[in-house]
Amino acid sequence: MSAFFGLGKTRTFKPRKDVPEGTKQYQLRKYAEATLGSGNLRLAVRLPEGEDLNEWLAVHAVDFFNHLNMLYGTVTEFCTAQECPIMSAGPRYEYLWEDGVRYKKATKLPAPEYVDALMNWAQGLLDNEELFPSEMGKPFPKNFRETIGRLFRRLFRVYAHLYSNHFDHICALGIEAHLNTSYRHFFLFVNEFDLVDKRELAPLDELNEAILAEDKGR
Repeated sequence: MSAFFGLGKTRTFKPRKDVPEGTKQYQLRKYAEATLGSGNLRLAVRLPEGEDLNEWLAVHAVDFFNHLNMLYGTVTEFCTAQECPIMSAGPRYEYLWEDGVRYKKATKLPAPEYVDALMNWAQGLLDNEELFPSEMGKPFPKNFRETIGRLFRRLFRVYAHLYSNHFDHICALGIEAHLNTSYRHFFLFVNEFDLVDKRELAPLDELNEAILAEDKGR
């Protein structure tokens, strides 16, 4: 959906993840793109009638990963270990990294290292055919909702960091509309399917409430 956000020529932080053509997820992605074109994001996040929820969640996980990839890629020169020595969302929220492999316990990392670890971890999940099957008819694992919830919770942290620590940079680059649209889509999707605990979303509470109020007024 890079064309939708107008960031097609922006460098990405990590290689872009694509949905294989000819798969059910590819068809759902095309449907999602067409619905997004209507400008009604509340409608765009709803599960299409008769479609599999896990497929719908998987398609959007890939797209939000790609959106964040591009958005974070625009601020990497500002998000350095010197400028962002901790991964935070403002002064009240600090995030520690743990992946059970390289970091077996919660570890404090500078923001760029945290985001790098997070995106590598997310890419590993999305590339895992056992967790995110692309073959038609191949079942999703029983713990898929738990996995997708953890993925969306961690992706939220990158949005929160961008807003709290780099919004001035985003505005100076003239791409705040892209960030706002991407996050609004992300939040409405998370809200629609109750993917992330509200306490985890607290760093952007004010923005979240504004999105919901605006959406109700439509």
